[in-house]
Amino acid sequence: MKSNNKIQAFTLSEMIVVLILTSIVIGLAFSVLSLVQKHITGIQSNFIHNTEINKLEQSLWIDFNRYTKIEYDALQDEIKFSNHIDSLHYQFHETYIIKNRDTLNIQLQNKLFFFDGDIIESGLIDAIKLQTSKLFQSQKLFVFKKNDATPFIN
Repeated sequence: MKSNNKIQAFTLSEMIVVLILTSIVIGLAFSVLSLVQKHITGIQSNFIHNTEINKLEQSLWIDFNRYTKIEYDALQDEIKFSNHIDSLHYQFHETYIIKNRDTLNIQLQNKLFFFDGDIIESGLIDAIKLQTSKLFQSQKLFVFKKNDATPFIN
């Protein structure tokens, strides 16, 4: 009697086919991973920009309605808020805005200041319209002071 001592195994050609298919699948997985990472980076950047814009808008709304006197100084490119107790400054630069000691990293493309519905260059204001740069998706903010007769009385 003859004994059958054959070991069951894959052939060399079958192993090569499996390695080729595995390398193709891994290559596709890494390319998809790269695309997902780029999208996540873009989403994170948009979230950070929107958060900065929301912080600026909320801060302006609070300050516009907290202070009785709001002036824009075109020479220093800053807004001065004041009342009989306190004062506050917003200073505009090309790539950021400084509010007292806080820095908001927002690039503005356009600023318009209003008093009693008219656009002004400098002086007392009761509304502001800001447009961000294309980096911040050209978002527009409009903040105004609720009806207050103080500037007209003084």
